[in-house]
Amino acid sequence: MPRLADHISTVPMSGIRRLFEVALRMDDVTVLAVGEPDVAVAPHIAAAACAAWERDDTDYAPNGGIAKLRSAITEKLQRDNHFHADVEQVWVTVGATQALYQAMTLLLGVGEEILVPDPGYTTFTMNARMIGAIPVPYPLRPETHHGTGPRGAHNLSHADHPNDSPQSFLPDLTQLERLVTERTRAIILNSPSNPLGVVYPRAMIERLVDFAARHDLWIISDEVYEYFTYGRDHVSPASIDTDDRVFSVYSLSKTYAMTGVRVGYLVTPKGLGATMSTVQEAAISCVAVPDQYAGLAAITGPQDAVTSASDKYRANLNAATALLDSRGIGYARPQGAFYLWVDISYASEGDVAGWAEKFLLDTRIAVAPGSAFGRSGEGWIRVCVAVDRDDLMRGLAALPAP
Repeated sequence: MPRLADHISTVPMSGIRRLFEVALRMDDVTVLAVGEPDVAVAPHIAAAACAAWERDDTDYAPNGGIAKLRSAITEKLQRDNHFHADVEQVWVTVGATQALYQAMTLLLGVGEEILVPDPGYTTFTMNARMIGAIPVPYPLRPETHHGTGPRGAHNLSHADHPNDSPQSFLPDLTQLERLVTERTRAIILNSPSNPLGVVYPRAMIERLVDFAARHDLWIISDEVYEYFTYGRDHVSPASIDTDDRVFSVYSLSKTYAMTGVRVGYLVTPKGLGATMSTVQEAAISCVAVPDQYAGLAAITGPQDAVTSASDKYRANLNAATALLDSRGIGYARPQGAFYLWVDISYASEGDVAGWAEKFLLDTRIAVAPGSAFGRSGEGWIRVCVAVDRDDLMRGLAALPAP
C-alpha cells in the first residue's frame, strides 16, 4: 500500500473533538466542550434557504459567491468593521474554517512559518500542518494579579480587578520579536479570542499591525466572534492597515446560530481576484446556493436574534462567574466570545486532558481541556456558556473546589 504524505502525520488531532467523541458514546451528557449556540436560527434565515430550494436555485454560483451576498458583505464591513472592501475582495467560503485554510494556502509554502496564538483555536495549528508549514506558538499569559484563587496570578475574577484594569492574555511584543525568523511569513490574530474571551484594545491592534509591517508579515485576522463583546469595542485590523497585508476571516455560524450551514467569508487585500477565483475553483467551486441565500437573509435581515443571543450569553457569563467566585475557582474574565477560561490546575496535576476525560466519565459533564489549545493551556479548561443556564450551572457546580 502506498504511504501518505510525510507532513500529514504532523497534523495534530483536535483535543476538543477527541473528548467530544467520547461524550457522544455516552448517555445523558451535559456538553460544555464545544462552541455550539443553543438558540434557534431566526425564522427569516431558514425561510430564505427553503425558498431557494423550492424555486430550484441549486445550480453553480460564481466562485466568490452570489452577487447580492458579496455586495451585502461589503456594506456590512463598511458599517460594522469600519473599512472599505471592493466586491472583488470578498469570497464566500465554507465557514471560517475554509477561509482560514484558504488564506494559509495563499501565504505559506512548505517549511515556512506562521505565528499562532497559544492558547489559540485548534484549527490554526492543524491548517498550517496540513500544508506543510510550521506553526510557531506565541504564548498568551495572564498578567500578575493578587487574586485569592488557587493560582493567584491567574485569578482575574475578583472585585479588585474590574473590567477596566489592565488586560491579561495579550501578545507580548518583545517575545514576538524574538520569534520572527527569515522563514516567518504571517501572524494570526484572534479577537475576540477563542478560547480566552480576550478583546484586543485598539492600541494593541495598532502595535501588532506595526509589528507586521516592520517584519513584512501578512496578518490573518480571525474575527468570528465580532458581535459578542461585553463593554469593549471590537477593532478590525483591516481598519488600521494601510498597506494591504490583512486577510480578514468572518463567519455567520456563531453570530446567527447556524453552525451547520457552513457560511463564512474571507476578505483579501486588493488585486487578488484572479488568484482567488482559481483557488476557490480548485478547493470548493462555490458554496451551496441555498446556504448563501440563508447568509444573505442573515446579514440583511432583522438583527434582533443576534442582540437577544448576546444578552443571553452575557447573562450566562455573569451567573457563571458569580458561581465560580463563590467557590473560589479562578478564571479569566471574558470581554468577548461565549467561553469561560477556568483554572483547574489545582486538580489536574499537570494533565488537564486526562483530568477532563475522567471528569466526563465520572460526572457526565464534558468540558474542553485547555491543552487542546496549545501548551500554554495546560491546567485550564474552556467552558462554553452558549448553553442552557441550568446545564451550565450544573456543570460548573460539579467542578472540584480548590
